[in-house]
Amino acid sequence: MARRPEWSRPALAPGVNTRPAVRFGGTGPSWSGDGCRRYGRGLVAPPTDWRSRLTRVAGPIAAVRSLSGGAALVEAGGGRFVVKLGAGARDEAEGLRLLRDVSDGPPVPEVVLAEGGLLVTTAVDQVPRTARHEEELGRSLARLHRTPFPHWGGGSSFVGDCPVDPAVRTDGPTFYGARIMELAQRCGLVHDVAAVAELLHGDLWWGNVLFGHGGRSWLIDPSVHGGHPEEDLAMLALFGSVPAWLLGAYRELLPLQPGWEERVALFQLPPLLVHAVLFGGGYRGQAKDVARRFA
Repeated sequence: MARRPEWSRPALAPGVNTRPAVRFGGTGPSWSGDGCRRYGRGLVAPPTDWRSRLTRVAGPIAAVRSLSGGAALVEAGGGRFVVKLGAGARDEAEGLRLLRDVSDGPPVPEVVLAEGGLLVTTAVDQVPRTARHEEELGRSLARLHRTPFPHWGGGSSFVGDCPVDPAVRTDGPTFYGARIMELAQRCGLVHDVAAVAELLHGDLWWGNVLFGHGGRSWLIDPSVHGGHPEEDLAMLALFGSVPAWLLGAYRELLPLQPGWEERVALFQLPPLLVHAVLFGGGYRGQAKDVARRFA
């Protein structure tokens, strides 16, 4: 979960308001007392030897440019790489591997190095977004969401900077009930869902979609777990609209079940609670508004 751009606007159900998050600062990830990574201070310092580690596998470093979220774009050994520091490095690497294994699924960067709080992936050459990107993303997401996952939950221990319980659950209602209760308790809001779990990206907002050459839409920064496909689509709609090209292409391969429009806000509740845990403020009230609709 990278920084939400200032121009993004949420697409929630009528009557529910939110605002883009202003995130990240400082120089690199660390931990705060609430268990969420912070930047510039904390109990655990980020690894300081990432340059030597990257040089070992890629070659001499020629240039480094800061990216949002404390990441860096690095030119080394004739290649271009994205370097990220944080406790979830191995989780994210495993998530990228799972997404990469999906036949004709969304392309993801190649993992070059994942060890000891350091994740290095290949950089994606980006181009302006087009309708072809949206259509291709719709189809590739549908293929991803037709990929069975062996259980509900499991997978990553982080959604962006927020730790979450990766415990395996027996069914959908148990998983979503536990996830919502966990996050609601942590942000002070103590207040369900399909028979088969599918493989999800798990943190699919527009900042985690890169538009590459040939109309290919790449996915980055996953929080992979088993869940309901509508969860990814609802997250995509949370900080921007879902284009008709994307939705049409998606439904060609994977029809949406009746009533999906009414469930958008329900599936947006967990990411709203993640934001409430991380940032508090208005997100707590927004999550409360959504929860009241389904109470």
